[in-house]
Amino acid sequence: MELNATNSPFNDQQAELLNRLLPTLNGHQRIWLTGYLSAQAASPTLEAPAAQAPTATVAAEAAPQAPAAPAAPREVTVLFGSQTGNGSGLAKKLAKRLEEQQVKADVLSMSDFKPNNLKKIENLLIIVSTHGEGEPPDNAISFHEFLHSKRAPKLDSLNYSVLSLGDTSYEFFCQTGKDFDGRLAELGASRLAERADCDVDFDETAGEWMKAVTEALSATPAAAASAADSAAPLSADPESEYSRSYPFRAEVLENVNLNGRGSARETRHLELSLEGSGLVYEPGDSLGVYPHNHPRLVDEIIAEMGWDAQENVNTGKNGSAPLREALYEYFEITVLTKPLLEQAAKLTGSEKLARLVSPEAAAELREYVGSRDLLDLIRDFGLQGRPAAELTGILRKIPARLYSIASSPQATPDEVHLTVRSVRYAGGGRDRYGVCSVQMAERLEPGDSLPVFVQHNPNFKLPQNPDTPIILIGPGTGVAPFRSFLAEREETGARGQSWLFYGDQHFATDFLYQVEWQRWIKDGVLSRMDVAFSRDTEEKVYVQHRMLERSRELYEWIDGGAAVYVCGDEKHMAHDVHSALETIIAQGGGLSPEQASEYLLRMQQEKRYQRDVY
Repeated sequence: MELNATNSPFNDQQAELLNRLLPTLNGHQRIWLTGYLSAQAASPTLEAPAAQAPTATVAAEAAPQAPAAPAAPREVTVLFGSQTGNGSGLAKKLAKRLEEQQVKADVLSMSDFKPNNLKKIENLLIIVSTHGEGEPPDNAISFHEFLHSKRAPKLDSLNYSVLSLGDTSYEFFCQTGKDFDGRLAELGASRLAERADCDVDFDETAGEWMKAVTEALSATPAAAASAADSAAPLSADPESEYSRSYPFRAEVLENVNLNGRGSARETRHLELSLEGSGLVYEPGDSLGVYPHNHPRLVDEIIAEMGWDAQENVNTGKNGSAPLREALYEYFEITVLTKPLLEQAAKLTGSEKLARLVSPEAAAELREYVGSRDLLDLIRDFGLQGRPAAELTGILRKIPARLYSIASSPQATPDEVHLTVRSVRYAGGGRDRYGVCSVQMAERLEPGDSLPVFVQHNPNFKLPQNPDTPIILIGPGTGVAPFRSFLAEREETGARGQSWLFYGDQHFATDFLYQVEWQRWIKDGVLSRMDVAFSRDTEEKVYVQHRMLERSRELYEWIDGGAAVYVCGDEKHMAHDVHSALETIIAQGGGLSPEQASEYLLRMQQEKRYQRDVY
C-alpha cells in the first residue's frame, strides 16, 4: 500500500519521498528507523519541526539509489568459565537476548579465548563460577592467570561487567567473579553494569544482570525499551518444557544397594524414567534432583520452636504452604551460610551472633557453619519462640543436588541412571544425614517420583574422534560417568582404547558395577582396568598409587594422544591424581615440574584433560 496525502498525515512531497524510501529498506533498517522515530517522539529536544518542504539533503538521502545506511550493531564478547555447565548455559541465553536487540555477541569458553585479543575488544561480559576454595573452574584457569599476571595489558578502552556464580555456604563465595571484576577495574576498564553475585538459586539475580547489561549494550532506543521489559525465563529449554525452574517428575524404575553385605558403605543405583519429558542428555552431563529434608529434622525444629505445623508461611514463588510442608520441601535447613547468620543476628539483636559473623571471628565462623544445621543455630543462640514467618523469611530455597549421569541414552533410551552414596554420620550428639542421598536410600521406592532436570556439561565430554584412547580415573561414585562413557562407546562401536582406574575400600563388598566392567573387558570395550582397594592391604593404596606404578605405560598413552578424565572428590583425590599426572609426565618426558605443569595446562586447553570434581 502506498502513502498519499489523503490516507496519511504527510503532504504530497513527503509521501512521494517515503514511497521511494520504504521499499528499499531491509529488516534491520526498518527496526533502526522505528527506534529512531520513537526516540524523537519521547524527547522534546529532538522534536521535529512543523511539516515543510523537504530540503535537498533529505531528498538525496531518500533516493532509492542511496538508501539510508543502517547503524552498525554493537559487538560484545561473552566469556564463560564453568565447571558444571551453568555458566555456559547462561552465556548462550545472554547471547540470544543480546542478538534479539541487534547486539552481536561472540560467545567463548575462557579456555578458547586468546588473551592477547583483549586489547581489540570494546565490550566484555564475563560469566564465571567459583570452584573449590575460591578457585577458578578448570576452563578459566589460564585466562585468570593471564589477567592477574604482569603480562596483562592496560584496558582503558574496555567496557565490561561480571556475573558470578557461587554458593553462600562456601567461605569464598563468588570469589573468582570478584577477582575478575576487581582486576579489570585495576587495568582501567569501565563497568557497563555492576557485578552480580548469584547463590545456587541463580535465575532471578542472573535475569536482572542480563537486563542491565542488555540495556547498556542495546543498539537503538527501541531495543533498550524492549530489553527493559523482557521477562523471558532463563531456564527455558528449547528441547523440553522441563528445566531447573520447572523440573520433570521422573518415576523411579529401580533402586538397589550396590554394596555387599558387611560393607561400611551404602551406594544406591537408581534408574529413572524420562519417558514423555523431552529431556535429552549426553554422557558427561549431570542430573539435577530437588530433594526433601529428613522428616525427623523437620519435626525436631518445629518442636524446638513451639510452632504450629499447620500454620501457613510464604514460600516465595511457590506461594504459601503449611509450615511442615514448607520445611520439608522448600527451605534449606541442613546448611548454614554467613548471610543467614547475619540476617539472624539482625532479627534477634544477638551480640553473640553478631560477634560470630564479624571479620575477627572468620575462623570460628568457618568451623561453625561447616558442621551445624538450623536446629543447632536455634539451640545455640536461643532463637526459640521467634515467629515461624520471621525465621522462614530468611531461609534460602533448598538447592538441587547434581549427580553425574551413569547411563548412555543410546544404551537405555528414555532412562537415566545415577550412582549415589548415602551420607550418614554423628555430630554434636545427633545423627546427621545427607539430604538427598538418605532420601534415596530410605524413602524412595520404585513407583515413586523425583523432580529432576538435565544439567548439560560441555566441559566433560568424550573425544569427538571415537578412535581416541581414553584414560578414566574415578574412585567410588566417581566411576558413574565412566559407566556412561563405556556404554556409549559400546553402542556406537567406537574403536579407541580405554583404561579405567577404580578404587574403593574393599574388593569383596565395594566393587561397584564389577560384573559390567568384567563383561566390557571380555568384549574389548574396556581395554585395561587397574583397581585399588585401600582397606584390603596393610598400607592404604589409592588410585594415584596405581597410576604411578603404571607410570611408563600411562605416559605412552598420554604422549600418544589419549584424553584423561577424572571424576570424584575435589579436595583430596583430584589434587592427588593431578600431582601424580605431573610426576608421570615429568618422568616420562624428561621435563621439569614447571614444564610438566604447563603440559597438563595445554592438555586442559586442548580438552584432553577434563575433570568433573566436587
